Amino acid sequence: MSVMLALGAAVVFGSADFLGGLASRRRAALAVALLSQLAGLVALVTVLPMLGPATVAPRDLALGALGGLFGSSGVVLLFRSLAQGPMSVVAPVAALTASVVPILAGVIQGERPGPSALVGIAVALVAVFLITREGSGRAAPLDGAVLRVAATALAAGALFGLFFVCLHGTGDDAGLYPLLGARLASVPFLAVLLVTRGGGVRDALAGRGWTTIIASGVLDMAANVLYLVALRHGLLAVVSAVTGLYPATTVLLAQTVLDERMHRTQVAGLAVAAVAATLVAV
Repeated sequence: MSVMLALGAAVVFGSADFLGGLASRRRAALAVALLSQLAGLVALVTVLPMLGPATVAPRDLALGALGGLFGSSGVVLLFRSLAQGPMSVVAPVAALTASVVPILAGVIQGERPGPSALVGIAVALVAVFLITREGSGRAAPLDGAVLRVAATALAAGALFGLFFVCLHGTGDDAGLYPLLGARLASVPFLAVLLVTRGGGVRDALAGRGWTTIIASGVLDMAANVLYLVALRHGLLAVVSAVTGLYPATTVLLAQTVLDERMHRTQVAGLAVAAVAATLVAV
């Protein structure tokens, strides 16, 4: 069950990222991040009363809030690295480290996936790397600027991974309230960041594309819910490895909606991803 939930989270995460990317073509990326997270918060607050009672400890909300700060900081660093460097460096590093950090955390905490799952985790990391390669498949020259961008992307992915680790540390009876704590921390943080960087509420609200932004935020929240529920039924290392396959959805949507050409390396990555999911599920 946890593998299926993690696969669902990967599909929804990839869809949310695709829509967020579309919205960022019309608005500042930081404004899109803030508005989409606000939409996710509204969706969560709407749904929470329908889910019945939960036993929430202060620790659950605190871990959620800490994770929200990690995640929103990762978004900022990711946008910065994407603006400064080649996708062939940024995307593989960020996606891989977002999976590696929780995998390592799970192993350190005593998780021991079976041999098939361990092989599947390794194959999943290879799949993420292949899926997120640029069309040429060639690595960018490793000059100083590229190395700095790679370091920023490494930090962004690590922060995403820490967000997942924080969610894993919350109690099984806390329901979705850790996600509420995350959004109550991340939305004000991004708002302050937007204002201090020279933007403001008027700049954030200007322009079109509201439907895309709202859909991205709601899907992102749905993916977080699927991920959190998957953690309640499975190992952190396994769930993180499977969820890390999310770039496959983004690539497929870009090919279908934007008529972008899928390159042979990415097709191979999708095939490897299917093998990884099968191995982990065995």
